[in-house]
Amino acid sequence: MFHPDVSIATGRLVLRPFGVQDAARIRTVVESGVRFLPPGAPAQASGVARWLSTGAHELRRSGQGLHLAMTDADGVVMGAISLFKTSWSAGTTEVGYAVHPLYRGRGLATEAVRGLVSWVFDTTDLRRIDLTANLDNTASLRVAQKAGFTWEGVLRAAVMEDDGPHDLVMFGLLRDDSRVPGELLPRMELRTERLLLRQPVAADAPDMAATGADPLTQDMTSVPRGYTEEHARGFIDLSERMRVRGTGLAWAVEETATGRFAANVDIRDLDWNNRTAEIGYMTAPWARGRGYAGEAVLAVARWLFERHGFARLQLRAAVTNPASQRVAEKAGFVREGVARASLGGEDLVVFSLIPSDLAWREGTPD
Repeated sequence: MFHPDVSIATGRLVLRPFGVQDAARIRTVVESGVRFLPPGAPAQASGVARWLSTGAHELRRSGQGLHLAMTDADGVVMGAISLFKTSWSAGTTEVGYAVHPLYRGRGLATEAVRGLVSWVFDTTDLRRIDLTANLDNTASLRVAQKAGFTWEGVLRAAVMEDDGPHDLVMFGLLRDDSRVPGELLPRMELRTERLLLRQPVAADAPDMAATGADPLTQDMTSVPRGYTEEHARGFIDLSERMRVRGTGLAWAVEETATGRFAANVDIRDLDWNNRTAEIGYMTAPWARGRGYAGEAVLAVARWLFERHGFARLQLRAAVTNPASQRVAEKAGFVREGVARASLGGEDLVVFSLIPSDLAWREGTPD
């Protein structure tokens, strides 16, 4: 059983049971329609007093979990965090959380999760904590990653919401896990003499779709056939999930002088142990022949090598795509060979770039 007088202090928060002292705050929350309170919270202000005296504590009395308020030093309720589905025989429980919209974006959910996790492993015999988040809820995915949970898999169409089924990401944390967040690359704008590399946004979807549907792109790359704006939006969403998992990152490239979309560049298959990655790009038809792709690739390479200690960047281009091979060569990549039947049965030329290649290119050989 969980103790009825839990109080967990973190740097900015106190996690403690809801109580009658919260009546005015919870009544205001309920009347405003803001949703962050745990399941079972009243929908009407008339139910607040009863919920605070009994309903908020039923989960703990059942032995299956507990609901805690996230409060600041003055006792103001800023969010809620819960343990539920607790199996004392199996040694497992699950954590869930939500923050009042006015306090989001400050890292409070991560702080609360880390504090509760430490308390669970320090004061109980539980050995595993589960955490689930919708695949399209990037903010919640970031909380899990920053709190040191391991991404274990995706349950397809596992939850039904008002807009239909959603995929659910399953995270887990074991007692002996390090709880150190997995490495990931920060979202960073990069600038060159002519270009701005920035985070892809929904407004880029039409330009990305036009680029992906262009006949040359369709012939020379592995993008989906009949590329549409839906494909582009899916890629934009996927790129942020890749970043959260620490497996990749993407940029939209725009011409600085005009603000026009010129290309997109992405890195994938990040190997943090060996500090290696692969890079790919797709150039808008109007921007071809201007050296923009190579300029953007070099900016990413310098950033990876100089700021994040990467040791190797790989680039692959179809043997039938001489233009893409020229981009690699002009950017200083070294041709290593041909990977036969590497992608959809097509042979790919393999190039690589390492930090010493850049040093040599810039006139400072090692």
